[in-house]
Amino acid sequence: MKNFIEYCLNKNGAIKDYPLGPDQDPFAIKIAGKIFALFYEEKGYLNLKCDPVIAENLREQHEDIRPGYHMNKQHWNTIILEGSLPESDIFAMIDQSYDLVVKSLPKSIRESI
Repeated sequence: MKNFIEYCLNKNGAIKDYPLGPDQDPFAIKIAGKIFALFYEEKGYLNLKCDPVIAENLREQHEDIRPGYHMNKQHWNTIILEGSLPESDIFAMIDQSYDLVVKSLPKSIRESI
């Protein structure tokens, strides 16, 4: 899990935040105040934003990808990190989540990142 956390934090403008309080599970990785990754370390889960059509396809193809845990099930997937998914697939899903959130930001903020 540590390599996925570091990967997220290496994204331009990414910060770690604890929405439920210091050192509480889950913790979020945000860009400009918007979450693109939500880690549940105790459960071994990672929530990532995803295009709704792609999200549904991924869930059909992989048992370790499920509708977003405590999130909008249409736009978020939960990835079981100790499962059978290759790391490269998870890195690609992190990239997509980050890109979706960045694209939703106002142009002035996108340009400053």
